[in-house]
Amino acid sequence: MLDALSHIDSWIFDLDNTLYPASCDLFGLIDQRMTDYVARLMAMDRVEARALQKALFHEHGTTLSGLMRTHAIDPHEFLGFVHDIEMDVLAEDARVIRSLALLPGRKLIFTNGDEPYARKVLARLGLSESFEAIHDIHACAYDPKPNPPAYAAMCAALRVEPTRALFVEDMARNLKPAKALGMTTVWVNNGSDQGGENGPPDYVDYEIADLGEWLESITGTIG
Repeated sequence: MLDALSHIDSWIFDLDNTLYPASCDLFGLIDQRMTDYVARLMAMDRVEARALQKALFHEHGTTLSGLMRTHAIDPHEFLGFVHDIEMDVLAEDARVIRSLALLPGRKLIFTNGDEPYARKVLARLGLSESFEAIHDIHACAYDPKPNPPAYAAMCAALRVEPTRALFVEDMARNLKPAKALGMTTVWVNNGSDQGGENGPPDYVDYEIADLGEWLESITGTIG
């Protein structure tokens, strides 16, 4: 399959639920911390805070964006608080480590999280040396995926030619703007998102269930 992707010179990966299995549910811990933050900020109980948190998420794309727009919070303080979690559930996957090293071209991270958190995750996964750069929410000026300006900002900052780039994501909707720019898209359909009841959306080029298995298949390292 690597021959079919021979034009790719930039391999872009989402972080959470993409580089590790969704079953780890690391975001569940972050989600609880977000609720705690909103409860503290607004002097609410956790039930009220969670309802507000989810309303902000649905209206603004992320809880952070919503709180910045409605309450002018410090994004660094917010992200430091919500990402202060244990990562014991994460483990190295030798298939991913080995196969990423074999991919020709640049390897990049594009995440709605921040770089300090991303680096902690990568360290737990044994991937600290696997990626050239991390484009995080600060670099996107807090305009998160799937908002199209976030993708344009990433391509400009990292000098990515979209038609020669491949983007791997667990959230199918986050692939639509990438496809619109001309990227090859890979949906990790691991249960963290529903891409559509009638199969993958037309902006998904490849649907996979397991990142390590797929990487091995395209680098020819199986067996």
